[in-house]
Amino acid sequence: MAKTIQAIRGMNDCLPEVSGTWQKVESVLRQVVASYGYQEIRTPIVESTDLFKRSIGEVTDIVEKEMYTFEDRNGDSLTLRPEGTASTVRAGNEHGLLYNQQQRLWYMGPMFRHERPQKGRYRQFHQFGVETYGLDGPDIDLEVILLSARLWKAFGIEKHVTLQINSLGSNEARQAYRETLISYLKERADKLDEESLRRLESNPLRVLDSKNPNVQAAIADAPSLLDHLDEESKTHFDSLCERLTQAGISFEINPRLVRGLDYYNRTVFEWVTESLGSQGTVCAGGRYDGLVEQLGGKATPAVGFAMGMERLVLLLTTLSEDALDTSSADVYVTAMGDDAQAYALEVSEHLRDTLPNVRVMMHCGGGNFKKQLKRGDKTGARFALLLGSQEMQSREVAVKPLRDGQEQQTIAFNALSSTIADLLNA
Repeated sequence: MAKTIQAIRGMNDCLPEVSGTWQKVESVLRQVVASYGYQEIRTPIVESTDLFKRSIGEVTDIVEKEMYTFEDRNGDSLTLRPEGTASTVRAGNEHGLLYNQQQRLWYMGPMFRHERPQKGRYRQFHQFGVETYGLDGPDIDLEVILLSARLWKAFGIEKHVTLQINSLGSNEARQAYRETLISYLKERADKLDEESLRRLESNPLRVLDSKNPNVQAAIADAPSLLDHLDEESKTHFDSLCERLTQAGISFEINPRLVRGLDYYNRTVFEWVTESLGSQGTVCAGGRYDGLVEQLGGKATPAVGFAMGMERLVLLLTTLSEDALDTSSADVYVTAMGDDAQAYALEVSEHLRDTLPNVRVMMHCGGGNFKKQLKRGDKTGARFALLLGSQEMQSREVAVKPLRDGQEQQTIAFNALSSTIADLLNA
């Protein structure tokens, strides 16, 4: 017997029992971004390796350890995209979408990082993101955060997530703060772990983001970046905080929030939850005003966010078993006898014509009504249609509820669609 082939570690199949939940999540995401006037952009999953080295930063964990990089037949270094922003900027520059224009975009698709797989975090994962370009005021920062807050309301989890915000200031202010922070950390080098020591010179702000309790204790009194902001960034941040308060959005200022990618400046934010254990960040974003120019375009302000969809699905199913949609049908059509089978086909196609959003499954494989209803129950259908020679001759349909205690009823064929629509909406 041939050896079976299994999926690559950290790259998971999405099976039918959970694909319905994914479809619902994707539908809500599309509806909310459309309500704000954002348009979809789709980029390739393979890009030039230099794109991510130049945007993310060569001394980040993603570039140093996690990227799936290979040479193609021409000897070019290519990488499976580890995140979506760099690809969006590359596409915007290439197709003339960004300079002296305003764009509100969104994307959704697979990303790839070679890291240790764990619950809610995989090597192939799916990311949803929002990107805006050409707008530099705190009003667009507010809109992006409001859009993300509306997502939590749409999913019914707004009470389970908390907004944290910070400002990284301008590149010049952050560079000055960087030197101050390095001096502080060097004085406490004996209390830093190996990872923090490695980051000390290359990316010291990431030390502030350490989850190691010993490191956290060492940086408890570290100078705050908020005390080193340039005046323009401080005004921007204060205005954003004021606007969030006016909009009724609760938030916490977290001076240790720095984000893991090099291209961020000014506003950074995260939505965090305590419902997923250590994997607490659900959505993260901020400003990256220098990225477009860094990747060869004209200077263009930008702000956006991204979220891992696996983690969002995990949060939804953790908070509510109802979020896991395992049904494959709304209506299950059964029939007894060859003549009734032909009538069942007519009924099924009629419902699909008149109720295109209703999932209609017709029983195949024969068997008595008891066996057919048992199969229909497994699909999760709410109603079964029972068709025999009597129903065929009278042009009627017997409707049997499968999920509640309602009585079976017989309906004329020409009233079937309206009745089914009413029953499903009840």
